[in-house]
Amino acid sequence: MLLPVPVTGDVVIHIYSFQQLITMKTQPFVLSILFIIASVTGLQAQKATNEFPKKETIAVWGECGMCKSKIEKAAKTAGATTAVWNEDSKQLAVAYYPNKTNAAKIQQAIAAAGYDTKDNSATQAAYDKLPGCCHYERKPASAQQPAEKQP
Repeated sequence: MLLPVPVTGDVVIHIYSFQQLITMKTQPFVLSILFIIASVTGLQAQKATNEFPKKETIAVWGECGMCKSKIEKAAKTAGATTAVWNEDSKQLAVAYYPNKTNAAKIQQAIAAAGYDTKDNSATQAAYDKLPGCCHYERKPASAQQPAEKQP
């Protein structure tokens, strides 16, 4: 509450009550502390969910070094943070954050690039677009398409 105290002439001095003086000086400090606490809590929550990427190994058919680059690029495009395909073992080692992608999405992207994976098969059209050196022995037809339900 402001208490005007008249002084000679037109000059007026305002005297602040002690409570207002304390509130005015501490309010920015308290708000700053609350902002810092909220920021730190938010960062810790984000760090807890993203701290450790999930690592998996996925079987991917392919033949050559060109296949390696295409498979790894497709996996990274689908959200993998790292992707390393071994040409000899036909295994793709991937790491990804589960809140951004998953193994199914990564395999779908690889299949869309023309390569069969353990759970997804490339369409014939995508496979046919691969360079000749990348044509590999495809999975058996029964493994490429899910069995039809019998009535």
